[in-house]
Amino acid sequence: MATDPEDKKQQQVLDRYREAAAEFQTGNVPPLMTGHWLLKKDQSAADRTWTDVGIALAWMTKHYEANPPFERTDGLQAYCSLGDKLEYAADVLPRGVDVSWVHYTTSKNLLALSVVCCPNRFHPEILCPLPPS
Repeated sequence: MATDPEDKKQQQVLDRYREAAAEFQTGNVPPLMTGHWLLKKDQSAADRTWTDVGIALAWMTKHYEANPPFERTDGLQAYCSLGDKLEYAADVLPRGVDVSWVHYTTSKNLLALSVVCCPNRFHPEILCPLPPS
């Protein structure tokens, strides 16, 4: 009995999805939702696990200042200021809202920084990969 080509195609898609899902935890593909960083166990490190919002903000600031955003040639601002970013993050992190800062640097590389709350407000079923230090 011949197999329906559509069934075979659907099975191939399902198989690829399962393969990609299995690779996600250890692969280098970033998640689509910030809370899914918690699934990437090899991305966790004790020196990047905090209970103090100020320490998390200091970490973000250090990396932001080491990799500042590019400046537009027309003098207009491409991104909001570091002060605005810090004010927002200081407001929402204590309420369990993840924070991501993404910008192009002066060398045209993309910098992406994320602080993910754990337990995660939007993904409560995902366990924290490490206890805070």
